[in-house]
Amino acid sequence: MRRGTVHALVGENGAGKSTLMKILYGVQRQDEGTIKVDGQEITLHSPSDAIKAGVGMVFQHFMLADNLTVLENVALGAEKLHGIGGAAKREIRRISAEYGLNIDPDDLVADLGVGDRQRVEILKVLYRGAKILILDEPTAVLVPQEVDELFDNLRELKDEGLTVIFISHKLDEVLKVADAITVIRRGTTVASVDPKSVNARQLAELMVGSELPTPQTTESTVTDQVVLRLRDITLAGTEGRDLLHDIDLDIHAGEIVGIAGVEGNGQAELVEVIMGIREPSAGIVELEGTDISDWDVREIREAGVGYIPEDRHRHGLLLEAPLWENRILGHQTERPNERRGLIDARAAKADTARIVREYDVRTPSIYVTAGSLSGGNQQKLIVGREMSHQLKVLVAAHPTRGVDVGAQASIWDLIRQARREGLAVLLISADLEELIGLSDTIRVILRGRLTGEFDPDTVTSQDLGSAMTGADSPHDVDTPRDAQ
Repeated sequence: MRRGTVHALVGENGAGKSTLMKILYGVQRQDEGTIKVDGQEITLHSPSDAIKAGVGMVFQHFMLADNLTVLENVALGAEKLHGIGGAAKREIRRISAEYGLNIDPDDLVADLGVGDRQRVEILKVLYRGAKILILDEPTAVLVPQEVDELFDNLRELKDEGLTVIFISHKLDEVLKVADAITVIRRGTTVASVDPKSVNARQLAELMVGSELPTPQTTESTVTDQVVLRLRDITLAGTEGRDLLHDIDLDIHAGEIVGIAGVEGNGQAELVEVIMGIREPSAGIVELEGTDISDWDVREIREAGVGYIPEDRHRHGLLLEAPLWENRILGHQTERPNERRGLIDARAAKADTARIVREYDVRTPSIYVTAGSLSGGNQQKLIVGREMSHQLKVLVAAHPTRGVDVGAQASIWDLIRQARREGLAVLLISADLEELIGLSDTIRVILRGRLTGEFDPDTVTSQDLGSAMTGADSPHDVDTPRDAQ
């Protein structure tokens, strides 16, 4: 990798990207081979060694304390560099200005949007002297306008002579921003290509041996039967501000309703109300005409509501438990996991083996821990678990986040097939192409309110991005597919 360039690293989940980055950041030691920075061979025993060598990493999941200021977050753990007062503040302002980050050290992180939080993470590693930046899925949670701003920031970094390692599954973005691309498959480099010489489909073929999938859904399967209905849902928050306000939403059998929004605008709370994790302050949730507003999670699950959580590590898996035990999670009282009031381990293990086969979960055994799988294979296990029960509704929060094009295509196919079979799906995603391609209608959530309804056949990513950030006034746009 040359100084002053963006070098993209692409490959399927499980191809070895994360392992390679852990080695470069000192989290894991390689068995063979050497690492050189500016021609000098280095040995990395820990992230602190990597930082000393000028290597910094910005992780996909931000590591910021919301109750602290930008200054406090950046200086935390690096107090020896510039202290925690005026000198640190001046250095943050200098770096922010030099690299076009536009970050104020006095801002409270809790008040920042997703794009600004990411810039704080970049600022953190630059503050520690990084000359090589590793960005892991940096656009996963950004709206199109924020992606453009990030790419502007990367150009500033390049102009100042920094090197960026850019890891992403969004091949169109890779081709747009990268100066060079390395493709790895099953732990081996299979190609190094010039982005000017390939297109997204060719890159996908190098990665997975197949064409780049698209989420496009053409035929309508929407029926007149309302399966899930929310009426006047309000969820009170602190300081007199509602987290959700007067939410009205119907999802029909055979329909996918997409929810678009910048993270932190009520998506998580909406899911929690539907799943019984929180009880609404006002309004009702109905499942096939039955009020389930005060039901607990177990009752809602047993009634036929499946759940793909936003954060698979926190809410979807027990990382230290084997796969067959993870297959049981959320369905402990249902067959084949239960028999006469007890866990049926033999049946659960047999069904886990079936899920591994049918959903292409790549693992040496059902007895390995969930934490040992790549992100995409973890996600396929969760999807397979949920799809293995008689569902009426599927709540899918970011179902393909952080998975490769192969796993993404598999999950899209599963959701489309379930829709054809009459499942009602609530799809929450930061991937606007995914929302537009899969949904029958799209609603935008902004500051806890549903502010617009869009037709996926005519809306653009830019339209949604504007509505998500409040750039457009709330209005209904076009007609959803099921009304045509």
